[in-house]
Amino acid sequence: MSDESPLDRFKHALTGAARAIAREPEAEVSWTSDQPGVQGKAMRVPMPGRTLPPEAAREARGFADSFALKLRHHNEALHQRAMPAEPSARQAYDMIERVRYEALGENNYAGMRANLAAATDLRTRSDPIARAANESEVALPTALALMLREALTGQPIPPSAVSNVDLVRESIESRIGDDFERLATLLDDQKAFQQIGLDMLRHLEMVAAEPLDESGDEDMEGDEEDGGEESDSDDNDDQGTEQRPQEMTAEQGEGDEDGESESVPQDQEMAEGDPGDEGEEAMMPVRPNRPWTELPESFDYQVFTEEFDEVVEATELCDYEELDRLRAYLDSQLTGLQGVVTRLANRLQRRLMAQQNRSWDFDQEEGLLDAARLARVVVSPGHSLSYKIERDQEFKDTVVTLLIDNSGSMRGRPISIAAISADIMARTLERCGVKVEILGFTTRAWKGGQGREKWLASGKPALPGRLNDLRHIIYKKADEPMRRARKSLGLMMREGLLKENIDGEALIWAHNRLLARPEDRRILMVISDGAPVDDSTLSVNSAGYLETHLRKVIDWIERQSPVQLVAIGIGHDVTRYYKRAVTIMDVEQLGGTIIEQLAGLFEVE
Repeated sequence: MSDESPLDRFKHALTGAARAIAREPEAEVSWTSDQPGVQGKAMRVPMPGRTLPPEAAREARGFADSFALKLRHHNEALHQRAMPAEPSARQAYDMIERVRYEALGENNYAGMRANLAAATDLRTRSDPIARAANESEVALPTALALMLREALTGQPIPPSAVSNVDLVRESIESRIGDDFERLATLLDDQKAFQQIGLDMLRHLEMVAAEPLDESGDEDMEGDEEDGGEESDSDDNDDQGTEQRPQEMTAEQGEGDEDGESESVPQDQEMAEGDPGDEGEEAMMPVRPNRPWTELPESFDYQVFTEEFDEVVEATELCDYEELDRLRAYLDSQLTGLQGVVTRLANRLQRRLMAQQNRSWDFDQEEGLLDAARLARVVVSPGHSLSYKIERDQEFKDTVVTLLIDNSGSMRGRPISIAAISADIMARTLERCGVKVEILGFTTRAWKGGQGREKWLASGKPALPGRLNDLRHIIYKKADEPMRRARKSLGLMMREGLLKENIDGEALIWAHNRLLARPEDRRILMVISDGAPVDDSTLSVNSAGYLETHLRKVIDWIERQSPVQLVAIGIGHDVTRYYKRAVTIMDVEQLGGTIIEQLAGLFEVE
C-alpha cells in the first residue's frame, strides 16, 4: 500500500463508496478522459488529476455517486419499455429518470448532495444550453431536467445555465401544471414516475398526445386496439408476460436492499403482473366502486358548507425547522416506551413474515433432493419419494391506514403514544412489504370556524348540519417511505393543532382513500379517545347528531365494504360503535394493542 499514489488511494475509496451506495460488491470505478458513463457494473468517471484538486475530486465523486444510484434504483428494462420515439423526447425522458434516482441520493445524504451538484455543474457547462444566445437555442430537455431537479431537491440551477433556463421557465411552467408536484411524490416508484414524466412531455408537445383511456376502459379486456398505443399496457402479449417476472425480481431486489421493498414491487405487481394486467388496468380509473361514490340518503346528514374544509399534508402546516424540533421533542418524551413497542413490533414482523415464508412438500417423486433422505438415496438410489418441492405461501398485497384522532382531548401523553406507535408500526409493516398510510383528523377552529360565520351571515337557517371547518391531515402517504415521513409525525406535538373531532366524515375520507388503492387487502384502524364532538354543530342540530352519523358510517363500512375496520379506544369504550374494537385505559398499552389487533386481522382470511 505504501507504493500507492494518492490518486490510487482515492480510486480505491471511490470504488468502495460506489459499491456501498449501489449495494453491488462487484461494481468497479475507472478513470476516463472522455465522456463519463456506466456499462453494466463498470463506471467511468472523470480523472481528477494527480494532485486531486478539490473541485475535480468532487466532480469524480459526483459521477460515481450518480452511477451507483442508477445501479441501485434504476431498472433498465422498465425504462426502455416506455421509451418515446422522438429523439428530443428520448433525451428528456433519459434526463428525467436521471433526476429521479439522483434526487433519492441528494435528498437523503448531504455529502452526496454536494458531489452530485458538482457533477451536474460539469455536465451543464458542456451542454448546449450553456451556449444558447436566445430562447430558440435553449435545449428544452436540459432546461426541463434542471427545473425538475430544482423542484425535487431544492438545488439551484447551475450558474452556467441560470439565465438561459429563465428564458423558457415561464413557457414550461405554464404548460406542465402540477406535474412537478406529482413527480415529487413518486421518487421511489420508477414506473409511476415515468408515466407522469411521459404525461409531462405530452403537455410540452414533445411526445404526441394520446387519447384518454377512461372512455374505453370497459372494452380494454377484449379490445386489442385500446392497448395498442400505451407502452406499459402493451406488454400483455406473450413476449411481455415472459419477460416480466425477471424484471420484477430485479426490481424487488433493489427495493429490498434499500429498505423500501414495499414502494416498488407492490405497485409493479399490480400494474405489471402477468395474469390480470388488462383487467386491473381497466379497473383503475373507476376503483371507487359506484355504491361508494354517494352516501346513502338514510344517513340524514348534511354539511352547511364544504368551502372552508381542507385536506393538507403535515409539511404544509409548519416549516421543516419546526418539524425537526417537534420530532425531537416527541422522541425525548417517549425514549423509555420506544424499546417496549419495538420489541412488540418485532413480534408482529415475525408473525407476518411467517405467513410469507415458503414451505416445502416432502416425499415427492421429483423436485429437489431432500437432504434428510440422503442416507436412503445412498443406500437405495432407486427409491422414490426422496425429493421435495418448494411451495409459495399465499400472502395478499396489503395496505393499512392508521386514522388518528387529533382532537384536544388527546393532548399530552395519548397523542404522543399514538404518534410513536404509528411510526414504529409503519416501519415494521414496510419491512414486511405492507404499505401504510397515516392520517389525522381535527377541525380548523374551536366552536365553529368560517363555516359558522357564513351560517350566521345567512340568517341562521334551522338544522344546518355540520358547521365547523374540517382539517384532514396526511402525515404519510401509502406509497411514501417512512424515512421521508418520519418528521411529519412530530406535527401532532404542535400546540394549537388539536381541536374538535368529527369522526364520521373522517372515517369516510380515510375509507375512500383506501378504496382507491390497488391492494387486495385493505385495513383501516381508527385510534380515538372519545365520541365525535363539535360544539358549533351540536348546539344547532338534534341531540347526538354527529354520533348517529358515525354509527351509520361504521355500520355501512362493516356490512358492505371490502375494507376491514378496527378501532382502538383510549380511555373510552369504542366497542359500542365498532364490531371489532378494543378499549385501553392506560395509554402505555397502545403499542401492544395495535400490534395484537393488526396481527389478528392479518390472520383472518
